[in-house]
Amino acid sequence: MVADYVWSFTTIPQTTLSVNPAIGGTVTGAGVFAQGSTVTVAALPSTGYAFTNFTENGNVVSTSSSYQFTMAGNKTLVANFMLIPPAQFAIVLSSLPVAGGTTNGSGAFNAGSTVTVSANPNNGYTFVNWTDNGNVASTSSSYQFVLTANRTLIAHFLAIPASQFALVLNSSPAAGGSTTGSGAYNSGTNVSVTATANPGYSFTSWSGDASGSNNPLTVTMNANKNITANFAPIVVIIPPALGTAALFGAFGGNAGITNQGLNTVINNGSIGTTAAATLITGFHDGTSGDIYTETPLNTGNVTGRIYTAPPAPGTATSFAIAQQGLLDATVAYNSISPASKPGGIDPGAGELGGLTLAPGVYKSAAGTFKITNGNLVLDAKGDPNATWIFQTAAGLTVGIAGPEGARSVSLINGGQAKNVFWYVGSAATINAAGGGIMTGTIISSAGVTFSTAGNAVQTVLNGRAISLVASVTMVNTTINVPSN
Repeated sequence: MVADYVWSFTTIPQTTLSVNPAIGGTVTGAGVFAQGSTVTVAALPSTGYAFTNFTENGNVVSTSSSYQFTMAGNKTLVANFMLIPPAQFAIVLSSLPVAGGTTNGSGAFNAGSTVTVSANPNNGYTFVNWTDNGNVASTSSSYQFVLTANRTLIAHFLAIPASQFALVLNSSPAAGGSTTGSGAYNSGTNVSVTATANPGYSFTSWSGDASGSNNPLTVTMNANKNITANFAPIVVIIPPALGTAALFGAFGGNAGITNQGLNTVINNGSIGTTAAATLITGFHDGTSGDIYTETPLNTGNVTGRIYTAPPAPGTATSFAIAQQGLLDATVAYNSISPASKPGGIDPGAGELGGLTLAPGVYKSAAGTFKITNGNLVLDAKGDPNATWIFQTAAGLTVGIAGPEGARSVSLINGGQAKNVFWYVGSAATINAAGGGIMTGTIISSAGVTFSTAGNAVQTVLNGRAISLVASVTMVNTTINVPSN
């Protein structure tokens, strides 16, 4: 008896491609493929059209004109194109070889707009460069340019030899900047990679298979590495308008100003209070020669003027100037408050010592700021308009006890003291042990104190010490008022 036979058949998955609209462009890569194989399809727009995306069952599966996927069953893909409006230009992107990687950023854009395209290599490949009509346009996988005409860009990829390792560099966000150094390298090669920020961004750090913020960064190739250069938008901070408060190196609210010591000097500025002239002690007016309760041991020179209420040498005119200064200082104080400048961060959990900070708004989460664990460095990154605002709901303390306790706030890479501001909800104590260099305009609600009686070492403020209510006290202090 002849045995029965059962025949089994396996359907080979198929990729079907179509174009929408039909005249919008062409596609390649359709066919029958083994289950689990890697397939790459590509779309090329016709003249006057721009590629938009690939969709499957109405869902977007890729915005890259070169789309790679693993065959897990039949796929029906639609390559969608859009007609380019007359006022726009097209960016056409493709990959060479098609299986080498994907691209992002194609489409239609307004003339003169800034556009960023990016290339991402597939496994086993490394990005080489972008070309336009055969000419190298960029060696960074993230390429930003101003669109003044239609652009047809090819992202070139290189298959990595089995004996080498791949270094893949990315930018996050893609519009943030570019990188150099990607490629295929022999084992043990030291490669220098560089991140370059685009206008409006600053480089912040490396992530992925690298860390830190060294730029350039040396990478030792002992394995395939994928590294991302992280960029952050530069936040433009408008400094507060100080008005007539800018005249003052020190302002003692309605409580006055006291100096102890023989070496105190206010350079390029005045001092004032809305209180009576008798509440200014230990100073003389370097312009008029008027003396405010000086003694043989307590003499301070104000190179500008001293503004107070009567009695003499205070006058009604100087009182009016002091009143306006206090009003303007109060407006400035409110303008740098957390309510007016929200979003401040606290990088050191209230401790600013030992940090190097970029321009920005910084707010103490706990309500107090200290600079005690070391000096604070403010890095302008080459921007002369870089601005820092520090907000503390309560106190500000700079320095610690002891002869080596002074702490300083310094500026690098073009930073200016006139662009540093301290919002202090209560009182500020600046280097009670004497010494150190403080930087910025301090506007406090409840007083500012420099050094301690008996300290001979000079304490310096490059800025202003303004108290809205309580007094300002200083011992052998130099205040250099910045020019606005």
